[in-house]
Amino acid sequence: MSQGFSIELYFDPALENQVLKAWNVLARRQISTQLIEIESRPHITLFSSPFLDPARLESVVKSFVSKQEPLPLSFSSFGTFPNEKNHLFLAPAPTMALLQFQAQLCEAIKKEGIEIGEEFKADAWIPYCAVAQQVPKTRMAEAFCVVRELKLPVSGYAMDIGLVEFSPVREHFSFGLGNAVEP
Repeated sequence: MSQGFSIELYFDPALENQVLKAWNVLARRQISTQLIEIESRPHITLFSSPFLDPARLESVVKSFVSKQEPLPLSFSSFGTFPNEKNHLFLAPAPTMALLQFQAQLCEAIKKEGIEIGEEFKADAWIPYCAVAQQVPKTRMAEAFCVVRELKLPVSGYAMDIGLVEFSPVREHFSFGLGNAVEP
């Protein structure tokens, strides 16, 4: 059974490979393998909901991305949320372009009558890219050392948006920013 849906912002191949490098090192050291196991792809979650009709969102997302250009991204720090899940993430510099992009997307979704959860509202959304999930507490320091080896900042571009169902991750559709529709 589906745990939910999310609209994800994907990166250019070079930036994606930098994140995958961290995922793979964490997996080889048996610190965290969950993102690989659920067949995720490096991304920033723009919107998520437990229940969605993918067909209802496809034209909204396609229309939205057709008016957008690739977004420059720079992951300049890393951290973890103050909860028991022990997730480790890369944080992009929160540029006005990125924040407006997410806010405008959520506004377009809201116009379709789809409710936007509190954590995705413009004044509350925190952009991040997961690099490890459910890290054992005793391995958090080691996980931080692995991510530090990325030599931040790592920079590139957000190139595509996809709607996925999880978990495991199953993509329903994706579109390139500027409407370079992927096959």
